[in-house]
Amino acid sequence: MNNLDPLFARLARSPFRQRFRLGPKERQYCMDKGPDTISRHAEDFIAQRLAPAEPKNDGKQTPMRGHPVFIAQHATATCCRGCLAKWHGIPAGIQLSAEQQRYVVAVIYRWLTVQMTGSPPQ
Repeated sequence: MNNLDPLFARLARSPFRQRFRLGPKERQYCMDKGPDTISRHAEDFIAQRLAPAEPKNDGKQTPMRGHPVFIAQHATATCCRGCLAKWHGIPAGIQLSAEQQRYVVAVIYRWLTVQMTGSPPQ
């Protein structure tokens, strides 16, 4: 994976992206389920909601709450194909490759890890 530090530095300068935080309920969900389950949820959400070339309801397919991964997607600009293009340079209109999906999950995982521990994964 690419070094994610520059991306997270850019995200830190966005007032919109910075307003997202895990609440007590989402933190508890992460603790109850554990990192492996949360990662699988992220993989599934990305494969179903973001990976298709033309996702259903693109731009509105990711809820603002209801799961820690959804909150992470908004915080990391991995919520829709438009944000993926703008923030990550992944063009819309083509299906995400397996490598691109792994990248998106890694971005989400890093954000969740920072939220849960205060520092990025090693």
